[in-house]
Amino acid sequence: MKIVIISGNPKTDGLCQSIIAAAKQGAEEGGAVVDEIRLCDYQLSPCRVCGDGWGTCREENYCTYESDGFAEIRERVWAGDALILATPVYWGETSESLKSFLDRLRRCERNQSGLRDKPVLLIASAGGTGNGLLTCLEQLDRFCRHTGAVIFDYIAINRWNNDYKRTAAFAAAKALATGRQPGETVPMPPLGR
Repeated sequence: MKIVIISGNPKTDGLCQSIIAAAKQGAEEGGAVVDEIRLCDYQLSPCRVCGDGWGTCREENYCTYESDGFAEIRERVWAGDALILATPVYWGETSESLKSFLDRLRRCERNQSGLRDKPVLLIASAGGTGNGLLTCLEQLDRFCRHTGAVIFDYIAINRWNNDYKRTAAFAAAKALATGRQPGETVPMPPLGR
């Protein structure tokens, strides 16, 4: 299995990166090949809303402005068997780099099946007050519903829960890598003391 991590994190360390590292380790321990895409390593343009609001993205499933690295990233995403979308929370939303990328990708997916039925683990990391986690995850949820991707799980992390949520991100990515299906019931282990 190949899992693509799309990181909207502009930093190479800190809270968000620690959970991305945990998810990556879990996926690799589950046997997956991991392709981590750091969107901040690219100079992606925001959607330019071509023509009357829908350009070649709607009719032909490609963005007119693909020379900024968008086409390469889209192909890497489509080549994966599963995705992990990870972002810090800014003003209750995803990072600007992830939002811009997802806006463009969603438009190119309209008549395409690159994400349809693909399982996606959603990770949001709020460093300040911890507020905004739900609205950020809702934004990612809408992207998945628009594209036909299947939500595998939601992980919301902040500075008060990062000890056990990092463990949850590791376990979720490992379960994803080992082929657990979204909605699959698993036996509950006994609670430890």
